[in-house]
Formats: sequence, C-alpha cells, structure tokens
Amino acid sequence: MDIKLDEGFQFGLGAFETIAVEEGRPILLDRHLRRLERAAAFFGFGPASVRGVTEEAVHKFIADQSEEETRHGTVKVVLSGENVLFQMRGNPYTEEKYLRGFVADISKVKRNETSQLVYHKTLNYGDCILEKRAATAAGIQERVFLNIKGQICEGAVSNIFFVRKNKIYTPQLSCGLLPGILREYVLENFEVNETVIYPEELMYYDECFVTNSLMGVMPVRQLGNICFPHRTRADEVRTLYESQKMSL
Repeated sequence: MDIKLDEGFQFGLGAFETIAVEEGRPILLDRHLRRLERAAAFFGFGPASVRGVTEEAVHKFIADQSEEETRHGTVKVVLSGENVLFQMRGNPYTEEKYLRGFVADISKVKRNETSQLVYHKTLNYGDCILEKRAATAAGIQERVFLNIKGQICEGAVSNIFFVRKNKIYTPQLSCGLLPGILREYVLENFEVNETVIYPEELMYYDECFVTNSLMGVMPVRQLGNICFPHRTRADEVRTLYESQKMSL
C-alpha cells in the first residue's frame, strides 16, 4: 500500500467513512459517499468521485475480498489530499452485545462545537479513539462527550438518543456533533426532537440508545450513574432498521 505523507497523514486534514457490509452488500453506501463528498469539499480536495471513490469502486473492492470477510464486515475508505485508500476489516458488533446493551459514562474531554472539524468524519479522530480505548479499559462500552457549554453532544463513536414518555430526543447538530448516517436514518423514519440536553436532565428520560453505521441501533442500559431500565423504543427503531437495511 503506497501512502503519501500529505497533510492528511501529517496533520489529520483528511476524511474517512466506515461502511457496514452484510452478505457482501455495503449498507447505506450512497449516504456514506455523499457525506464523504461534503468532507472533500470542506477540505478542498475536489470531488471524491473524480478521485475514484464511487459506488462501482466500493463494490469492486468488496467483490475482491473473501466471502468470510464480507459476510459481516466493514469497508473503510480514507481520502486525503494525495491518498485514496480502501481497507476491509471485521464488524465487532454481535447479537450478544445488543441483548446485553451498553454501559457508558461521561467523558472529561470536551467537544469544541465552534470547530468545523467536528461536523465532518475526519482523520482528526484521536479524542474518539483514546476515549473509546479508555472506556474499554474501564470495562464499559462507550464514552459520551459534552461540548464546552456542558451540553451532551455525542458518543466517542456514536450518536446518542434519549426517550421520554415515548418521545425520542437527540442533541441538535449545533451542539457539536457528527451528522451520523444512522442518525440521519432515524430522523427520517421517526419523529425525533432535536434539542439541547444537559447531563443533569438524564434522570428524566426513560430510555437511551446510540447509533453508528457498524452497530446500527444499540440500547444503553446505563450512562454514568443513571440507569435506563426500558428499551421499547430502541428495540422498535432497531427492528425497523434491521428489516430494511439490506435494501438500503
């Protein structure tokens, strides 16, 4: 693999997408490519499609991998000023993890909602990786960031949703979060209130769940010292997504 040490790899000025692959099919591929195009425009790379990142290229890359790798896997696409990379790896999320649900806590690291970088999936991903590793070391599955105003914005590798009286709520984009692919799907298919949520308000919510392209919809049974004993809406959202994802 020939990698040029451009500004992407020296300073994080690049973008990437992680696309779930099920039975050889990339899930929500068109949405991932649209988001990558937005990041490419933000960085001034020119159209990603002109650089060779197309639906056809992704499908060809998947077809060249083993059947075992593509049964329940992930394609990672990296785009920087001088590099286009495709990588295949496994998807770590299993049915057992869904049944158990996540335990999470609040990160001491703050999201800077004034930075445009937080609104794109960029190679400036160090905070997320370090906090995800710290969560694993602490025996939990996710860390949730607050912004510099103390508002909940997103998980280290996920978007976050809450449920109160059967209504779904999620932090608004201006809180400083990545507009996730699954977040977009949930907002399109369910009535969701985008709002500002503070940690001290969590006791008033009945459910919590997180989303990303690899895990889909994951119930959260505890966030910090707040327990969420219910998962009715989370299961409803997940059931719809799982029934549709192979055709998306």
